[in-house]
Amino acid sequence: MVLAWNVHFLQKQDAQLETPHALIILNQPFSLELLDRIWNSCIWRACADGGANRLYDLFSDDPESRTVYLPHLIKGDLDSIRDDVCSFYQSLGVPVVHDADQDSTDLMKCVSAIEDRESNKPGVRYDIVLLGGLAGRLDQTIHTLSYLHKLRKTRERVFAVTDDNVGWVLDAGEHVIEIDHSLLGQTCGLLPIGIDSTILTTSGLRWNLGSLTL
Repeated sequence: MVLAWNVHFLQKQDAQLETPHALIILNQPFSLELLDRIWNSCIWRACADGGANRLYDLFSDDPESRTVYLPHLIKGDLDSIRDDVCSFYQSLGVPVVHDADQDSTDLMKCVSAIEDRESNKPGVRYDIVLLGGLAGRLDQTIHTLSYLHKLRKTRERVFAVTDDNVGWVLDAGEHVIEIDHSLLGQTCGLLPIGIDSTILTTSGLRWNLGSLTL
């Protein structure tokens, strides 16, 4: 089986994508331009705890726009979300769910919420977009990569996106990746994660790899 990948969710959308996308906003900085592109590409959106602060603060100069960008859910152990942010979203009907489980991160709790939605909607399967996770604290970045590696066995496509990077994990097998160079530029990186080494063959790159062990 060949798995196809693209970054259509980064393009400004006039219609829904073929595969439904779900957005999880993490507690890391991002631009309004990036949020706007991804927000309109996703049909369900959640903030992982302090991610709600990031969303709220993004509109400090335009408070009225906060009511346009309302997530469907805020979930986590709620040790990061500010009281004013929590009160604002609750007043507009956004569910704020406290999950005290200390064996899962706020990101994992939001992925669990997506899986709960899928279980109640047979046939619906989301591609997940994480806004953040590849910048800031090193431990958080490593957690994101580690979690993407684990999710590859249960989810077809999970992307982590920042203003500077887009990343995802390819499981063993054959993959076709469609790239919009106007969005992502001309460079990419291929790195083994969670394994000692891998054998990699590519085509379509300027410098291809032929059964190279990484």
